[in-house]
Amino acid sequence: MVTHTHVSDDAARRNLRVGLLAFMGACAMLGLGYASVPLYRLFCQVTGFGGTTMVATESQAQRAAAGATGQMISIRFDASVPSDMPWSFYPSAPTDTIAIGERDIATYVARNNSDRPITGMATFNVTPEFAGKYFNKIQCFCFTEQTLQPGQEVTMPVLYFVDPAMLDDPNMQGVEQITLSYTFHRAEDPVDPVSPRTN
Repeated sequence: MVTHTHVSDDAARRNLRVGLLAFMGACAMLGLGYASVPLYRLFCQVTGFGGTTMVATESQAQRAAAGATGQMISIRFDASVPSDMPWSFYPSAPTDTIAIGERDIATYVARNNSDRPITGMATFNVTPEFAGKYFNKIQCFCFTEQTLQPGQEVTMPVLYFVDPAMLDDPNMQGVEQITLSYTFHRAEDPVDPVSPRTN
């Protein structure tokens, strides 16, 4: 005959096991949630998914230049800032026509319109999105945070090339223009972070 105490012990053990499994599952989901952002960012950087551009070395740029065919493509430059970023930000020229495979340089102008130092970080992408894996940056202001003093205006370069491999991609057939877009977001202020922010 099974005693009431034995049944209660079995139920308690089962409940404890289920509770531990649920807790472990919740911890695993939380860990995946934290890991998903950097993993997604890494995936985009490797594949160009979502219009994420590539970062290239000098040797990669030289290999691309060796494969240049003389075919040209138009690059359109776009710039924006959110409402809490008191900067003017725009490309020096709205478009440029470059040879695929050959490096080129574009510049953007940023001005701090506030009365205090402001630090910004640029996010970026290209369209069409499948052009991301062929758009390579060698140097870019977007690689690091940029701090502008009150009223300061700077010209910021980006050195880039478009990989000739795009010519072999059926998805890129008929693409005559790639748009490079930057948005400067406000980062933490470098000086006096407890003071009210100026919009």
